[in-house]
Amino acid sequence: MRLEELKRILADASQVFVLTDENVAMYWLPELKHWLDCERAVEIVVKAGERNKTLDTARLVWDALLKHGADRHAVLVNLGGGMITDLGGFVASCYQRGIRFVNVPTTLLAMVDAAIGGKTGVDFEGCKNQIGVFAEPVEVMISPVYLSTLPERDLYSGLAEMVKYGFIDDSDMLQVNECNYEQYLLRAGEIKKDLVERDFKEEGPRKVLNFGHTLGHALESYTMNAADPLTHGESVAMGMWCALWLSVKQCGLDETVLDDYGPTLRMLLSLATTEFDAEDVDGVLAYLAHDKKNLAGQTLFVLLEDIADPVWDQEVPESLVRQSLEALFAFLNQ
Repeated sequence: MRLEELKRILADASQVFVLTDENVAMYWLPELKHWLDCERAVEIVVKAGERNKTLDTARLVWDALLKHGADRHAVLVNLGGGMITDLGGFVASCYQRGIRFVNVPTTLLAMVDAAIGGKTGVDFEGCKNQIGVFAEPVEVMISPVYLSTLPERDLYSGLAEMVKYGFIDDSDMLQVNECNYEQYLLRAGEIKKDLVERDFKEEGPRKVLNFGHTLGHALESYTMNAADPLTHGESVAMGMWCALWLSVKQCGLDETVLDDYGPTLRMLLSLATTEFDAEDVDGVLAYLAHDKKNLAGQTLFVLLEDIADPVWDQEVPESLVRQSLEALFAFLNQ
């Protein structure tokens, strides 16, 4: 979007609040306020990390809005990664039944996924995004300049979501890597924007965006309280490996697809330190019961009949899901 348009939105607001986390604040908070001509904006800084995307943190933000007299004409600017855009969008959409919010993603993952599409929410009782609403930001400001301070592990996390677009929509996206990703940023956003416009409430085609996320979210939740939990992208990379394995078994996907792209998914996991073995399978499976895509107690998957030919709402026997995790852990331990 044009910077001048965003400045106009903020100039018309009764008050401007900027929500960010402790890590991003050190690098980008003063610069953002300067660029947007909103030096007097109220700063709300919360602890960083997915484990802080909770109702308790949301309450802290609501308390700050209330303390500073925010009304329904205020604007909340969410400066950060997916944790902040998810949390901030949820906070804004609930406060006084909804105030406007702007997303300014500072991670690759947020730029290509979390900040786009209107999904907001917080984790609850250790389960991903259990409390939330669909609410669109009034604007999303994407600038690669923020990626200059992005740790390599977070870069790989974003690359996983970009690779996902290659599996479900555009095979060219499967060529993305840490050296060329900027040239694919626009295409990634276009793919998600198109699916969201066709199906905002995720009742049909938008569901394909969950490729790799069913087991991915379970893996992410399972490690959330570990000393070094998986990132979202690492979890999705593992979930995509399992989804490809299941697609071979259940949808007739050519097994060479898994052979060809297994190394890509392994590369995206190269900085993860969490180790798994067969004893972890039951723990991961327990989190599937809380998946938001479940229907009448049945876990549903997005699978592939071919690259860029996804099918959604696929019922998979638990025995086969278990085998996919066992195969994944064996693959990772090779």
